[in-house]
Amino acid sequence: MHILSAFLFAFWPTISWSCDLALVLAVDVSGSVDQQEYRVQMDGLAAALRDGTVVDALIDQRAQVTLIQWSGSGRQRQTIEWRQIDDAAGAAALATAISDDPRVWRNFSTAVGEAIGLSLDVLAQVPNCRRKVIDVSGDGVSNEGPAPQEYRDALGAADVTVNALAIETGDDDLTAWFFENLIQGEGAFVITANGFEDYPDQIRRKLQRETTRQLSLALP
Repeated sequence: MHILSAFLFAFWPTISWSCDLALVLAVDVSGSVDQQEYRVQMDGLAAALRDGTVVDALIDQRAQVTLIQWSGSGRQRQTIEWRQIDDAAGAAALATAISDDPRVWRNFSTAVGEAIGLSLDVLAQVPNCRRKVIDVSGDGVSNEGPAPQEYRDALGAADVTVNALAIETGDDDLTAWFFENLIQGEGAFVITANGFEDYPDQIRRKLQRETTRQLSLALP
């Protein structure tokens, strides 16, 4: 056995994690999102959290999950506190809480960077999770507050991955903007929803992909 492999085999089991995944669900509630579109997002996200593949992955990883509503500068809030998913009942309760979560703001701008900043703050509340992921969904580029790129050093230092779901509703090529300016970390990705009507299917695909992703250690 390779010396490094033998070392990791001997000492890896001694590392104790209270969970394998901390997941921040960051939902766009800016002025470009009307009430019906807000409802599509929350109900679609709740349905995705009832998907069998997602539920099994969350339970297997003893995942901690929280939800942030974000809008313009100074208007981001953790509306659902961290919940550890230990069983199917816990996953179902989280899905119901998200479906019932009232909208906090309307008619404000899009401060994607500040959504990342708050997500970093709330991730500090769950330091014993092995993998930390911010799941951002939105329908527009950042137009207020610090740019998302300003948080890249902090995200890297905290070993946080940022994935994105771009809800394409115009000619901005939001998918490309998220790819170039927002996602961060090994294996980070963007998924595209072609309008809000496509959001439920794509958020399910996104959660399946990011919750079942396994970290691997490449040895020489």
